[in-house]
Amino acid sequence: MSNAQYDVLVIGAGPAGYVAAIRAAQLGFKVACAEKWLDPQGKPALGGTCLNVGCIPSKALLASSEKFEEAQHHLSDHGIAVAGVAVDVAKMQARKNGIVSRMTKGIEFLFKKNKVDWLKGHARFTGGSAKAWTVAVQDGVGETQVTAAQVIIATGSRARHLPGIAVDNRLICDNEGALALDAVPARLGVIGAGVIGLELGSVWRRLGSKVKVLEALPSFLAACDDGVSKEAARIFRKQGLEIELGVKIDAVQPGKDQVSVHWTNAAGQAQVLEVDRLIVSVGRVPNTEGLGLEAVGLGTDERGFVPVDGHCATAVPGIYAIGDVVRGPMLAHKGEEEGVMVAELIAGQKPHIDYNTIPWVIYTAPEIAWVGQTEQALKAVGREVKTGQFPFMANGRALGMQAADGFVKVIADAQTDEILGVHIIGQNASDLIAEAVVAMEFKAASEDIARICHPHPSLSEVMREAALAVDKRALNM
Repeated sequence: MSNAQYDVLVIGAGPAGYVAAIRAAQLGFKVACAEKWLDPQGKPALGGTCLNVGCIPSKALLASSEKFEEAQHHLSDHGIAVAGVAVDVAKMQARKNGIVSRMTKGIEFLFKKNKVDWLKGHARFTGGSAKAWTVAVQDGVGETQVTAAQVIIATGSRARHLPGIAVDNRLICDNEGALALDAVPARLGVIGAGVIGLELGSVWRRLGSKVKVLEALPSFLAACDDGVSKEAARIFRKQGLEIELGVKIDAVQPGKDQVSVHWTNAAGQAQVLEVDRLIVSVGRVPNTEGLGLEAVGLGTDERGFVPVDGHCATAVPGIYAIGDVVRGPMLAHKGEEEGVMVAELIAGQKPHIDYNTIPWVIYTAPEIAWVGQTEQALKAVGREVKTGQFPFMANGRALGMQAADGFVKVIADAQTDEILGVHIIGQNASDLIAEAVVAMEFKAASEDIARICHPHPSLSEVMREAALAVDKRALNM
């Protein structure tokens, strides 16, 4: 492979990178994808953070923990008696690892199918020009030099660590360690009430941990619509998550088998939290170190992101950057869309991404999903809106599924009725939000959803009823 030449080289094989590589290959380019990830056995693996220690394994554990909680607390409501329910964490982790392996090997199959060369190792720029960029790929044995006319940086992100708090992924964990615990901790602390903190906190709470979440911000889930965040806080606290807002972390002291967290509450009172395990979940930072960007005249902004334009092109011709390493939400599906867009741009097509219609999801129970703008954000800029909201508790399918928590909220322009945002907290919100994404991509009005026939009984009826409620004509409430 030494001195191999490619039309397109993708650096990174997470969702953004592997999708970019496959789409470029579909368009007829000679493509390679460099990836340095090693699995727990030290073998090269595709998929990046998302498939290996992020989206996929966390959803596997969430599903397992939901089934355990259902067996413990909810099956009896259905007339199903279950006794002697126990958790086998090792088997649960093995199931999770099997899913991860299947998914990563699936990408390997797709690379072979689409004739994408997998360069196993760490890639860095070494020079070149707009005609051909040179990149060195270093593995455990040696270094391979390749050239490419177009290079796509898709190196993803990693967990942000707090100064003075040493993550060892045994006592003090980031997302990687929190997904690999070999036993249920009796007491679990979580620093950060964001997506990852709430999801992983929920996993271990369901399995038996007493969980306390410490959040620095004074408001809960500030990115969500106010109504959704208030409902979520109420439900999660009722489930047993202890949530403290406006917290200042003063010190974290690990011991032999426990961790002491010294913190100050919103009232200024000093507190100490003793836990068996601590999860630090305070956001993510882009992976831009060691890429050799200076060799091609590129740099990063003050937060470590690679600056790009609206089509993910850097200031250097022929070099693009996508996914978590650039501005915008750190979401796998956002990175995938950018990967497709860049591959098609290189092929001379005219793709476009509407970043306002990228959905967000939090995979708690109930799930939270939204697309577009929140009501508070729209009002802050003086936009006149009308809203419709409908609860799952008035839906027969939700009641039958024992999933009556939450609601769907539709926000529309007061004059034109164009849908500006849809916010869901409830069962299968991650699937239900797709209808709203389609509607907003086509600039639909709330009236459009209101007049579409939805199957009965189904959770999707709640979306229709919320759209009807925009004009105060919900049929079932």
